[in-house]
Amino acid sequence: MKQYLSVLAACPLFADIGEEQLLRMLDCLGARVASFDKKYTVMAEGAPATYIGIVLSGSVQIVQNDYYGNRTILSVVQPPQVFAEAFACAQTPALPVTVVADEPSEIMLLDCRHVLHTCENNCGFHQQLIFNLMKDLANKTVIFHQKIDITSKRTTREKLMTYLMLQAKEAGKRSFDIPFDRQELADYLEVDRSGLSAEISKLRREGVLACQKHRFTLL
Repeated sequence: MKQYLSVLAACPLFADIGEEQLLRMLDCLGARVASFDKKYTVMAEGAPATYIGIVLSGSVQIVQNDYYGNRTILSVVQPPQVFAEAFACAQTPALPVTVVADEPSEIMLLDCRHVLHTCENNCGFHQQLIFNLMKDLANKTVIFHQKIDITSKRTTREKLMTYLMLQAKEAGKRSFDIPFDRQELADYLEVDRSGLSAEISKLRREGVLACQKHRFTLL
């Protein structure tokens, strides 16, 4: 596990926990690392919500498919971020989402039962871990409300511009990269791809933005 320490030290789940304590904790939690090829399912919809995932390398998408097979991308998770913790903590009997590797990825899996319940060793740093988990869940709630704010807009143009302005604010500059291709961006914004492409072309002609593949600039 030592090769992953630099990533795990930056993970919000392990904030304020020293490297030596972290190694002991991972052993106590029964942590395991699995590798997934691109487009491979990391966690499947309908499966019991048992594990908390941490992205060590690569990235994963949290997606939801409706009855007709229409896909919505809820979020993209990159190192050293955590995913599926809300479902695992709630002991959801069946996951309502699917987690898919967006590229070749290494994922650390923690059994949530070991995270929420202190072990017989009564590790002092376990309380810090639970505090960090609660803080992470609160931050995810804020992000979820941002997603609602984006998708609740009436038009494709409003959804796109709301999303891009949030990305610019997060990056702290007018030029930034987004983690989506055009189809994935349409799935995230919950709009039709052709309509999205037409709106992007219109905004470019109007001088509102410039873009090339994943790179956008607000003018």
